[in-house]
Amino acid sequence: MHGGALAGWLLMALCAVSGAYCLLRTRTATPQERRTARGEALMGFGMAAMAVPAAVLTPPEGAWAVYGVVFGAAALRALWSARHGSHHLHHLVGSLAMVYMAVTMAPGAAGAGGHAGHGAAAGGAGGVPLLTGVLLVYYALYVLRSAGHLIPAGTGVASFAGGSAEGVVRGGGDGVVGGTTGGGTELTMACRLTMGIAMFAMLLTL
Repeated sequence: MHGGALAGWLLMALCAVSGAYCLLRTRTATPQERRTARGEALMGFGMAAMAVPAAVLTPPEGAWAVYGVVFGAAALRALWSARHGSHHLHHLVGSLAMVYMAVTMAPGAAGAGGHAGHGAAAGGAGGVPLLTGVLLVYYALYVLRSAGHLIPAGTGVASFAGGSAEGVVRGGGDGVVGGTTGGGTELTMACRLTMGIAMFAMLLTL
């Protein structure tokens, strides 16, 4: 993200493709998987819009309020759905992270970065450092855990990546990565890995 507009365009493209794939999953998945896929599609497209370089498109002032309302509602839905599966807790964290970034980057916010796709040019950190750091650690562990599920079992890298985040992000079964609850194919996990990396990169711009 600090590399300029090119990094913003790359993140926008990756998130948009991930969101589109999640929409495609809704056509063939089970009802529960469709609900999960719709939530992930919303996250992907929301991150794509937020990653557009500000030099190309400056969002209207009210856009940040819309982000807050949409992802605030998504967070409430994820919290309610968490009764039926712990993988929804990851959606809750993601939605709250989107609300946090929207509030931080809104015009008038103290130290606002102005736009996730243009963080370097804005010059100046925004947000609460401790909260930003906690989210960065969470997504770093999430990415390691997701990568561990994609690397063939039995390799040293897979063992390290799979175990390093065990206490924070749980996989398999009804965890946030893997298992069948969320549609745990390799492509689905790769999509979630991509969005996790994108979220980590966007948080770095605050």
